[in-house]
Amino acid sequence: MRFIERVVPRLGRADHGVLWLAGAAVMSLSGNRRARRASLRGTGSVVLACAAVNIAAQSLSADSVPSIHRFLRQPITRAFPSRHAASAAAFATAVTLESPWLGAALIPIAAGVAASRARTDGHSPGEVLAGVAVGIGIAAATCRWWPLHPDEPAETARPNVPVPALPAGQGLIAVVNSGAGSDVPAEIELRTLLPEADIRLCKGGHDLQLVLGQAVKDVGARGGALGIAGGDGTVNAAAVLAAEGGLPLAVFPAGTLNHFATDLGLPTLKSTADSVEAGCGGTVDLGRITVGGSAGAAGPSTYFLNTFSIGSYPELVRAREARETYLGKWPALCVGLLRVLADGTPSKVTIDGQHRRLWLLFAGNGRYDPPGFAPSYRRSLDDGLLDIRAVDGRHPFARTRLVTAFLTGTLARSRVYQATTVTRLRIGGMGEKGDYARDGEVSQAADTLILDKSPRALTVYLPVPH
Repeated sequence: MRFIERVVPRLGRADHGVLWLAGAAVMSLSGNRRARRASLRGTGSVVLACAAVNIAAQSLSADSVPSIHRFLRQPITRAFPSRHAASAAAFATAVTLESPWLGAALIPIAAGVAASRARTDGHSPGEVLAGVAVGIGIAAATCRWWPLHPDEPAETARPNVPVPALPAGQGLIAVVNSGAGSDVPAEIELRTLLPEADIRLCKGGHDLQLVLGQAVKDVGARGGALGIAGGDGTVNAAAVLAAEGGLPLAVFPAGTLNHFATDLGLPTLKSTADSVEAGCGGTVDLGRITVGGSAGAAGPSTYFLNTFSIGSYPELVRAREARETYLGKWPALCVGLLRVLADGTPSKVTIDGQHRRLWLLFAGNGRYDPPGFAPSYRRSLDDGLLDIRAVDGRHPFARTRLVTAFLTGTLARSRVYQATTVTRLRIGGMGEKGDYARDGEVSQAADTLILDKSPRALTVYLPVPH
């Protein structure tokens, strides 16, 4: 009882914005993918909850104050519902959705914050409960636009191809890209997890393709497997060489997002190291981009592990790269997004012979979930399909209509947005200045591109069955 008497008033006097942001920062720096997702969902939920409470407070205040005084500044001492209770409930609920263990630690703190509002700030129990209800509701509603990510691997990413078991990493040549955007010291951790592995560090001044090319030759001569530690762009470079050489690839997630490794079911360096030692492997599809020639002749091909896109996304990547050296990656991405949305123009292309004006064309290597305009993860990596999503630029106010449909949950009925799955797609009219992005890297496009799949072209290590 004495403990409660001491702690509750302090929670009431605390700056809860700082409290939750500090908690989110700790989780985002932990290196745990679930914790990072929890920090993002928690921060977003707090922002939305505070905005909702402020709007409600202003509306109620306006309704209760004579019209002649509504434009005068009013002193705010309390609000219905309680903003602090709403933000506490929103953060704790959002974190619990992503990580029940973290949520179990936060729920008592959030409950203490809510109780403190009635005890130290004069809020009624009804105001506090209303705030809690708003916070929980908003956190739960975020799942509509940002679905929870399953931690289990893709349905078909199960061991089905023999790959060498390499105890302590003996026989593995792993290339570590030191330029990848990871907080994890991949080289040091890999040497601890797999002490017998041949770890080769590709520093900023080295050519990644040269280091990978030599590693592929050495694996081919000695036997064993190729490993790659980096982000999706780095993994793409290794995957193409591994597929061409018929080598098994061990993907160590050491980048910023690590979409491919996560969809394989390998969210940590240790999970991949365990699969290397156990010798669990399977095959996955590669998305293929082929230059279309005259009279139907095919030109050179390149590949993508995750996504291909034209339109606004390549512009966004360039805008981010132009600013990230002095702003950092995520702030530069936000600034770039605002600029692209404000200044971008639709691309004029032909899709399978039909003339189109598109803000964006997205092609996923495999069907992505969720089905709306926020592709996040894949349940299958060898379904033979391209997941196509497009934003039509012919309609007036296409961007505004897209955002409105997304926020209101009516995207499936929007004329601006189209989604389908195909096995092949021909894109023409790209022009000399056309660009495309594959796995987050921007490249110059030929006038005609053909997208299709190279089925089960890449052999990879997969999670150890439990």
